[in-house]
Amino acid sequence: MLARKSIIPEEFGLPGLASRLPRKPVFRDRVNKARFIAKNGSCNLAHKNIREQGRFLQDVFTTLVDMKWRFTLVIFTTTFVSSWLLFGMSWWLVAFAHGDLNPEGQTGAYCVTDVKSFTSAFLFSIEVQVTIGFGGRMITEQCPTAITVLIMQNIAGLIINAVMLGCIFMKTAQSNRRAETLIFSRHAVIAVRNNSLCFMIRIGDLRKSMIIGATVRLQVVRKTTTPEGEVIPIHQIDVQTESAAASNSLFLLAPLIICHIIDKNSPLYDLSAMEMQCSDLEVIVILEGVVETTGITTQARTSYISEEIQWGHRFVPIVTEEEGVYSVDYSKFGNTVKVATPRCSARELDEKPSILIQTLQKSEMSHQNSLRKRNSMRRNNSMRKGGASSGSLRRNNSGLLAPKVQFYTSTEGGASLNAVT
Repeated sequence: MLARKSIIPEEFGLPGLASRLPRKPVFRDRVNKARFIAKNGSCNLAHKNIREQGRFLQDVFTTLVDMKWRFTLVIFTTTFVSSWLLFGMSWWLVAFAHGDLNPEGQTGAYCVTDVKSFTSAFLFSIEVQVTIGFGGRMITEQCPTAITVLIMQNIAGLIINAVMLGCIFMKTAQSNRRAETLIFSRHAVIAVRNNSLCFMIRIGDLRKSMIIGATVRLQVVRKTTTPEGEVIPIHQIDVQTESAAASNSLFLLAPLIICHIIDKNSPLYDLSAMEMQCSDLEVIVILEGVVETTGITTQARTSYISEEIQWGHRFVPIVTEEEGVYSVDYSKFGNTVKVATPRCSARELDEKPSILIQTLQKSEMSHQNSLRKRNSMRRNNSMRKGGASSGSLRRNNSGLLAPKVQFYTSTEGGASLNAVT
């Protein structure tokens, strides 16, 4: 069935009229925005066109530690098997040169007893390098060449064991594993603290073993252009924090709020709430310290882009005292609450301090109005409940009243009517 055409032309319909109306600009999230540091702390950086690949082979140990586990295990297995095969071939050549492989032509003592093929030579190589020593095959003092090969294999085996086992140990005890239990808040907040506009984040440690000498550094990464016209795609600007100004290290016993006062020296000084949403900046947070149990220096990193900075919010308290013990509720670690905060920049706030006073007064008035409305609503509800209960009580009492009984009594003057309840 064909669809019927509308009597009203399409350009005068609701979709046509809506398409011709002027629209306000909408700020959308930059989905494809590249960030310098990922939320898990990994560096979002790709190295390309490296011509001097030989520099990685000059530091073999660090290269092996930096490799992924699957490549490390493949290299670990390949190295040992190759050394066994190489020295197995050496033992076979020694036996072949001495004539041990030809029992008919053998007149003297064997170099290595029970080495009659390459398979037996390979098994003897494994026994020597791994020091198993089953006792079936052994060298004799009649062959100096075999003693020399034995010494060389022992030295090579010790070197391979030291490098490979050290590499496996370092990969297992890497400092970034400890950084997995150092957490950051999902969002950063900007609010007024001590009459100043502040940028705040929350950090915490999930383990009971502490981080000794913990320090926090903040950097703002943004694309800048110098007065000479030079474009710096990744311009790193150090940001001062309250903790760094007061002391050199943090006592990270419980979750802490790291605060950066947005003053004249801050790169966020000229940004308002609207400009912050549209800006192309990234705040990198670096937490460093020494692991108490192992003594290894660890580092945890994260970053916040403009979409992850909440203007006019504050972190909720998560540390409470319960029965003489301080308790930390990590379920509220990243929770924030809205607070009265001017939407202007810190520069405008310094030039016009009255903006902060007006904002706080408006917030106080709105809070009082909400309290009045809440109290009036409670009063009305209580009055309604009280009126309904009194009416029902009257109805109930009226049903319980005894009926009046009337009777006549005879008197001398006549009959009188008396009513008794």
